[in-house]
Amino acid sequence: MSEPLNLSPVPLYQQLKERLRGQILDGTFPALSRMPSEAVLGASYAVSRITVRQALGDLQKEGLIFKIHGKGTFVAKPKAFQNVSTLQGLGESLSQWGYEVINRLISCKHVEASSLVAQRLGLAEGAPITEFKRVRLVNRAPISLEVTYVPRALGERLEQADLVTRDIFLILENDCGIELGHADLAIDAVLADAELGRALDVEEGAPVMRIERLTHAADGTPLDFEHLYYRGDAFQYRLRTDRQRSQP
Repeated sequence: MSEPLNLSPVPLYQQLKERLRGQILDGTFPALSRMPSEAVLGASYAVSRITVRQALGDLQKEGLIFKIHGKGTFVAKPKAFQNVSTLQGLGESLSQWGYEVINRLISCKHVEASSLVAQRLGLAEGAPITEFKRVRLVNRAPISLEVTYVPRALGERLEQADLVTRDIFLILENDCGIELGHADLAIDAVLADAELGRALDVEEGAPVMRIERLTHAADGTPLDFEHLYYRGDAFQYRLRTDRQRSQP
């Protein structure tokens, strides 16, 4: 029998939902595996089937499970998404939908700006900058490789911050006191090389979505230049476009 739920002000269905979410995220219930039935879960946690149904309903709304009529409930392999109509970091965007986002810091080094990076950041070629490489993990699976370039003075501040659990955007705003303004994005596709294959756990030559993003401070100063490489099978960008009506 599973460990019983707590006698606390937190409703039992919420406790069960969090318990089951943790088991989905840690692999106890692997992606596409069949979940125990409502009756089995109720008996395991000494709760009613109504409580189990409420917990499963919330997990289904979050995209962590799905139901097939007549066959049962299964663990989903959800495709994470980010709405690009607003300027947000990946963790900031996905955490509101119940996704767990953490980062694996691959490297942090001070280098000289290449011609491309210098042009984007408004610096002289060869100017001192800081390069960060992080693998972003969503629900503990690698989703993207983030390569970030910032002027060195700013990089020295960022390398003192918690880059494992926090978005760089939030660090810039809350720790550095920089008001963010807008970002310019360009999206294309590339084939994974050996480094990308290792970082994203895909085969070399697999298609990868690449986003080039240049973020500006509120005063328009170029601040943060990035190449973001996303697994095409596990992530998507979403945006809304409105029809501009012609003036009479």
